Amino acid sequence: MIIRSAQFATSGGKPEEYPRDNFPQIAFAGRSNVGKSSLINALVRNRGLAHSSRTPGRTQRINFFAINGSLYFVDLPGYGFAKVPEPIRLQWRPMIESYLSGNPRLRGVIVIVDARHAVSPLDLQLIEYVLDQGIAFRVVATKIDKVNRSQRALKLAVIHAALQTAPQTAPDAARHATPAAIVPRQSVPPPIPFSAQTGEGRGELLNEINRLTAI
Repeated sequence: MIIRSAQFATSGGKPEEYPRDNFPQIAFAGRSNVGKSSLINALVRNRGLAHSSRTPGRTQRINFFAINGSLYFVDLPGYGFAKVPEPIRLQWRPMIESYLSGNPRLRGVIVIVDARHAVSPLDLQLIEYVLDQGIAFRVVATKIDKVNRSQRALKLAVIHAALQTAPQTAPDAARHATPAAIVPRQSVPPPIPFSAQTGEGRGELLNEINRLTAI
């Protein structure tokens, strides 16, 4: 996949504020301060496209970026930041779930985790929800440049093991999920190591996005 153009399209907190065209969408989700904005900017090679809030966890709307005039990158609000006021926390979940639930334009979710740390319960909850909705996903381990090379294989293996051993999707979820999106835990692919600083993993992630949007 070659990105020729990328620009901010719109932002919203409810379905009527989202784009109304039928272009496919790829969503990016992860804990606050995990490097989500930096990852998006690195993909499109524009450091100013997606903005990081100075106060992690304060982004309260879903941002849509038009890619090549035929695809949207969708930046979901970060989750899990301890200092976020409770009223904001209560807004996040229904907003994110309403976006993910029954969205025919959504082709996949890029779940972003920090390569330096273990997968959190909130990350696993997100993955379970995505699977329950029958949505394809891929995990990206960002900030890999901050991991000592001698520790990389171990860190990525720990993340992969957490994905493989997480609770299975409830049986009734499979009835309304598309076959292509049902991923048995043992077949979950390893995380893509990614660095916004060095560009490592950019090509692999773009190829994955191309695969997801071609389904």
